[in-house]
Amino acid sequence: MAKATKKQALGRGLSALLKDPENDIKAVGDKNADKVVGNIVELELDFIEVNPFQPRTSFNEEQLRELASSIRELGVIQPITVRKLAFNKYQLVSGERRFRASKLIGLTTVPAYIRIANDQESLEMALVENIQRQDLDPIEIALSYQRLIEEIDLTQEALSDRVGKKRSTIANYLRLLKLDPIIQTGMRDGFISMGHGRALINIDDSESQLDIYEKIIDKNLSVRATEALVRSFKDPSAPTKTAKSIPAAAKKQNDLLGSFLNAKTSINMNAKGKGKLVIPFDSEADLARIVKRIQGED
Repeated sequence: MAKATKKQALGRGLSALLKDPENDIKAVGDKNADKVVGNIVELELDFIEVNPFQPRTSFNEEQLRELASSIRELGVIQPITVRKLAFNKYQLVSGERRFRASKLIGLTTVPAYIRIANDQESLEMALVENIQRQDLDPIEIALSYQRLIEEIDLTQEALSDRVGKKRSTIANYLRLLKLDPIIQTGMRDGFISMGHGRALINIDDSESQLDIYEKIIDKNLSVRATEALVRSFKDPSAPTKTAKSIPAAAKKQNDLLGSFLNAKTSINMNAKGKGKLVIPFDSEADLARIVKRIQGED
């Protein structure tokens, strides 16, 4: 207990040091810099701005609320990392979800590691930290890799060492950026997987990519079926594997459901009877209509 009290007192002492204009720390060689840089400090949220280099462009609201609930009960277990910009002004390097969740429940301070970093170092830290720790979608990861290569001037070999990934893995992600932007958006929104994207990369022109992409969505094709479709497109004479047929009873149920919902429903099913049912919709209004129909309100 005494140890925890001592740690909290240290945090308050560092916070007071940071608020003293006479002790404004701008570089690692400044007086008292060793007391602040690399230490955990209770930092006011109002002094922190988000990082413009953050590769994540969207945050799952439900997961954010769950994290906020956890922070309310247990506090911020892992400190965020910030870099000092000016007196009482800091910028996030990593930990934006924790930062947002803390603000969501009305906290005024958050534990933070303070770094002295220039824009290039901040960009690299933000990108590498997010690639390693966050569930970025494949396109966000690819864009992060691309920025590290172009803006930090890293080779794929150096990037491989920096992020702890095989060079072939990095190359596979970067190749996704050659896909048509519409397909990239579909991957970011979860309509297709990275496996689908990797199959589509083998088609050179965008128009053909989009034709196959539409078939993937309309027929709810698996990655394996997509790979077969791409092979047949590139070489029409190549033999293709016959897709597994859906049991007659399951097909009948799908037809009945599609008729009931007035929607082109589709199903995939494996040999064990497990599968996936897809109910497409044309707009928000069409989705609302389908939901009402399911609920028996229509």
